[in-house]
Amino acid sequence: MKVGFIGLGNVGAKLAGSLLRNKFNLTVIDLDNNLVKDFVSKGASTIGSPKELAEKVDLIITCLPSPKVCSEVMAQKDGIINGLSKDKIWLEMSTTDDSEVKRLGELVKKKQAIPLDGPVSGGCHRAATGNISIFVGGDRSAFEKILPVLKVMGKKILHTGKLGSASILKVITNYLASVNLVSIGEALTVAKKSGMDLKTTYEAIKISSGNSFVHETESQVILNGSYNISFTMDLVVKDVGFFDNLSKKHHIPLEVSPIVFNIFKEGQKKYGSRAWSSMIVKRLEDACNINLRAEGFPSELTDNTSEEKGYVI
Repeated sequence: MKVGFIGLGNVGAKLAGSLLRNKFNLTVIDLDNNLVKDFVSKGASTIGSPKELAEKVDLIITCLPSPKVCSEVMAQKDGIINGLSKDKIWLEMSTTDDSEVKRLGELVKKKQAIPLDGPVSGGCHRAATGNISIFVGGDRSAFEKILPVLKVMGKKILHTGKLGSASILKVITNYLASVNLVSIGEALTVAKKSGMDLKTTYEAIKISSGNSFVHETESQVILNGSYNISFTMDLVVKDVGFFDNLSKKHHIPLEVSPIVFNIFKEGQKKYGSRAWSSMIVKRLEDACNINLRAEGFPSELTDNTSEEKGYVI
């Protein structure tokens, strides 16, 4: 299967890297020529436009920063849609709005091609080793056709139902992670102001009912002081915004979500759109004139588990 990949950002480069490492016939496109050159030097191909890419490959993967960018890549004159033909598959791996996936999916279907949405979850460090989780929505037979590709990009793979369902679940899980991150900042601040050793606090939370994936990962780079989680403030605002829109669409009177949304919008304004999302805890550090630091924590996360072929759950 020939695979085309558009978007070599923090996550996309790692997903595409897994394909290249596993000897897939890979063609890449990105606005950053240096990223493209790096992939080409390792055996990938590149091409002039998304339209030409779609004409050349069997599976087109997009992993882009926003619905607006994806729409441009898909629908412009030299975009993906104009290069599609019967039975080609488009897999949208960006975190996006389910209604936008469905809208673009209808345009894909008019070309007799097949749309799927396939966002990932689990952190960039797991994307790098092919151990990230992947949700996939859309036609089951198309999902099964691209399983060899999915199984090298991710470890736990879940078919979620119809097109758009994967994007809804991704927005929900990202919302939960964002809530957890804010609460971790509050917990660590209370511990610090109460005179607790933060390394001991980290371990106590880790073995308790208060533990979470977010604590085990993001708390480490917070305690180190790098905050480097390879995920930025603007992306959290985008994702929690999607969740907020979903709740309004279904007339759900949420209470926690609006608060968290405003906290991250404030954090984005204060520290910048491209600040690491875990810097949200700095709001409390600054307010309380403290730093949440402890010895022995890494400046960035690495996945130490061995790379394994993925499987469907």
